[in-house]
Amino acid sequence: MTGATGRAAPGQGTGPSPAPAWRAPAATRSNALPAGAWWLWALGLATAASRTTNPLLLGLLVGVAGYVVAARRTDAPWARSYGAFIKIGLFVIGVRLLFSVFLGSPVPGTHVLFTLPEVPLPDWAKGVRIGGRVTAEQLLFALYDGAKLATLLICVGAANSLANPARLLKSLPGALYEAGVAVVVAMTFAPNMVTDVVRLRTARRLRGRATGGIGAVLQIGLPVLEGALERSVAVAASMDARGYGRTAQVPAAVRHTTNVLTLGGLLGVCAGTYGLLAAQGAVYGLPLLIAGLAAAMAGLRLGGARSVRTRYRPDRWGVRAWLVAGSGAAVAVAMIWAGSADPAALHPGVVPLTAPVLPLWPAAAVLIGLLPALVAPVPPSPTGFEEQV
Repeated sequence: MTGATGRAAPGQGTGPSPAPAWRAPAATRSNALPAGAWWLWALGLATAASRTTNPLLLGLLVGVAGYVVAARRTDAPWARSYGAFIKIGLFVIGVRLLFSVFLGSPVPGTHVLFTLPEVPLPDWAKGVRIGGRVTAEQLLFALYDGAKLATLLICVGAANSLANPARLLKSLPGALYEAGVAVVVAMTFAPNMVTDVVRLRTARRLRGRATGGIGAVLQIGLPVLEGALERSVAVAASMDARGYGRTAQVPAAVRHTTNVLTLGGLLGVCAGTYGLLAAQGAVYGLPLLIAGLAAAMAGLRLGGARSVRTRYRPDRWGVRAWLVAGSGAAVAVAMIWAGSADPAALHPGVVPLTAPVLPLWPAAAVLIGLLPALVAPVPPSPTGFEEQV
């Protein structure tokens, strides 16, 4: 019974209240997002990053990717690789700046910061210099260029941290199964190796041993390589037990047609993608990409006849998966349109030196990439979730 105030009497629990309909549910095996949705979302952000050198927009893209990763990643080994991609991005920026300092830059500048001794080169090496003066304009140009490449790597790292490689393998067509297994093994090798390095460094630190220096690196590297070889042998044994590489017999004409369609389609996809990423190829990029996708899909459909494998519990694309993939596509489309409407806002000038300005509506379009943090299922317990998947 309840009292006059409407409260439940002692000992009569009402049970947990149901979550609101708009709130993302807890992730389970049945409603987990397909890995392809995460990759499409990340590739959309990467496409947007390739269209701008504005450091404010690039920083916003990195922040969006980082927030989604922090909100929706699990505790699997591959989910811990996002920090490694950030470090790689910072390394790329540093290397780009060093190249600009020591090898020069075609960007003219008047604000000389310092001058290095210049190495004389023969006449046949005109246009190339080593050393010389270093200007603020060339360093700023190198910083913008390196930041763009670093953002691309970080977006790929976000997809690698959120997408389960095993689920991605299940989504591949039968014709790409063998290549997909090789890619998945390569994608899981690096995160596992990073985990082994962290574990061994922690163990050495607890024992009071040094974790830096050449000697420590050699002592840590040997167990890491040994663990990698053991995992390789275990993977090879499991693949052999499951009949990996077994194919069906198909006519020679079908095989040749499959090869032509697949290779031609992939070439068309590469050329069309380059056209979309390059500012000059936006006209022919989309038609070539569509034609390449059609040819590649036809080739993969024919090539799937050689595969005799079955698919257990295939991933299904629901509304949430389409929202995640669509948010990345929306960011890419908005940035491409902004590049044609107002290119100066996406590419701040360095000659003369000008401070970058944050364009409002492209920045608002980038914020659409936060949608996965709201609609994607929430892993309730990272360890338990990975055991279910």
